[in-house]
Amino acid sequence: MKKLCLLLFLSACVFGLVACGSGDSEEDKIIEVIETSATSEDPADCEALATQAFLEQTEARKGAAAVKHCEENNEDDEDAPDSVEVSNVVVDGSTATADAEFIGGDDITGQTFSLALVEEGGEWKLDEITGFVEFDQEALAKLFEDAVLEEGGAELRPIALCIGDGVRKLSRAEAEELAVGGSEKPLGEVFESCSPTE
Repeated sequence: MKKLCLLLFLSACVFGLVACGSGDSEEDKIIEVIETSATSEDPADCEALATQAFLEQTEARKGAAAVKHCEENNEDDEDAPDSVEVSNVVVDGSTATADAEFIGGDDITGQTFSLALVEEGGEWKLDEITGFVEFDQEALAKLFEDAVLEEGGAELRPIALCIGDGVRKLSRAEAEELAVGGSEKPLGEVFESCSPTE
């Protein structure tokens, strides 16, 4: 169930963090943080380049549990994207926003997220996923289908397809809240409707 849990809450295995080098400008630093955020295998990078708020959002856990889960995911980040394309970087003092498209990997390829960053102690950190610039609901549905099949094998294919169809039928707002905010309500309803009955 580990992979499914990660997929449900867009865990930080998707946004594993790595130390960034210095750039010529604040924009360069921000781009480097985001571009390298998908490839870290160093548990220490979780706290180095993400705020507690970001870790709690992406890990769907609170406090030290969010940090620990991120550290564990960074050690086992086989589904990480191959690359990240960053655009629309806007710096406003000690805060910034940017859009990031994740390419490759098994989790969120093709999705473009809006990100918020903050500067702490002279270093930029990821602070929040604020939403989607481009949202591929079909890809999200397929992600859930594949996760169920990987966990349970071919005998769960009917349930996997049912869950995928349920995700496709969610409103865009519900699907985005599921993906970005880790909302359990719409997913719980989908799972309940797909659960085998006696």
